[in-house]
Amino acid sequence: MPEELETTWRQIRAELRASAAEAAFDTWLAPLAPVDDREGVLTVSAPAETLRWVEARYLHLLRQSARRATGRALAVELVDEGALAAEEGEAQADGACVQPRPDTGDRALNPRYTFDGFVICVGNRLAHAASLAVAEQPAQAYNPLFLFGPPGLGKTHLLHAIGHYVRAYAGEMRVAYTTVEAFTGEFVAATRRGDFKRFHERFRDVDVLLVDDVQFLAHRAGTMEAFFHTFNALYESGRQMVLTSDRPPGELGGLEDRLRERFHCGLVAALEPPDMAARTTILRKRAHADGVEGIDAATFAEVARVAPPTVRGLEGALIRLVAYSSLTGEQATPELARKVLGGLLAEATRANAPLPKVEEIKHATADAFGLDVEALDGEGRSARVAFARQVGMYLTRELARESLPAVGAAFGGRRHATVAHACRRVEREVAANHDARRLVDNLKASLAARP
Repeated sequence: MPEELETTWRQIRAELRASAAEAAFDTWLAPLAPVDDREGVLTVSAPAETLRWVEARYLHLLRQSARRATGRALAVELVDEGALAAEEGEAQADGACVQPRPDTGDRALNPRYTFDGFVICVGNRLAHAASLAVAEQPAQAYNPLFLFGPPGLGKTHLLHAIGHYVRAYAGEMRVAYTTVEAFTGEFVAATRRGDFKRFHERFRDVDVLLVDDVQFLAHRAGTMEAFFHTFNALYESGRQMVLTSDRPPGELGGLEDRLRERFHCGLVAALEPPDMAARTTILRKRAHADGVEGIDAATFAEVARVAPPTVRGLEGALIRLVAYSSLTGEQATPELARKVLGGLLAEATRANAPLPKVEEIKHATADAFGLDVEALDGEGRSARVAFARQVGMYLTRELARESLPAVGAAFGGRRHATVAHACRRVEREVAANHDARRLVDNLKASLAARP
């Protein structure tokens, strides 16, 4: 790592440590590592299993900390450390002796995500029972097992719990965990090398394959093809697969029918928000795990009432309350919980609102720039048209939560690298230009206020 980048990152880490609760820093931010700092963009790697969570919850804090530490309005881009490692291996000089990349399947499992740590409630009872059955008898109970539900309800927790259980009680069985983003990165690296041996060893020479976020396969033709053949190879040889998604197979747009059919051929189990009793139990377990004492039942109940009704939302609310209590010296009480967490319920309501459709975003963006929607799909290169197109792609990525390839497909079939560049450019403009920030904020507000 260049010395200048190392120094910059030490300063940013110090800002992050000062700004985040200790438990949050140790769990989510400490594993981050700097990759590059050029052209106003700081690239940071994160473990595959926490990338989405850090991106959703801590990207704004990363930007703030980078700005305070460097005095520059840096954009921050998060990348999957697993995919990055694959690309770095591919880029080594021809003829060099490249050591095989160690299997990261075991290390990728979060030690906190076990069956003992999972809180069972009405909304997840089937998913939990099916996951335990799969862990006890891989490929004998339900294959594939497809878990789906909104973010933050425990899909990844169950995925990792299966991996831990198999390793503990069937140590001879090989387990691999991956996200679709990491799978894509390794597939691309293998394609560039023209050598799929390591790729096949990683994903086919296993007994249990755990795959997170399969909704991101959408519109990735090459990755879907590779995943289809990986699925077939494992299924036909009697290996277990467990998949997670934010939607059931039938609602996965941009996915090939043959993949949807295979996802349906096992058990499909939903996870729904926990009830009030389960929320309180989740909070108690997290407090116990973090060594937090002195919070009474009434305070736990109040946090459960005002926090977003997801595991992540509840844990985040508890971390916020404990941090505030620690910094101010005030006792954690129901009154303090209402004071500190009062806005979370409104945030959760907004977060649970239906996502805007891509066409809604395109029409709103075109109207804001005084253009026809067709201009966003076309090849026009004037400054106004190009920036409007970039804003539209940025908003589609941010608000509709579409993958880079899906955004590119929606805007005239552009490459995912073009979309990534567009998002970085808009982030820089928003950080440095008041007019750009106001325009993007107004578009976000109008799309949030749509009927």
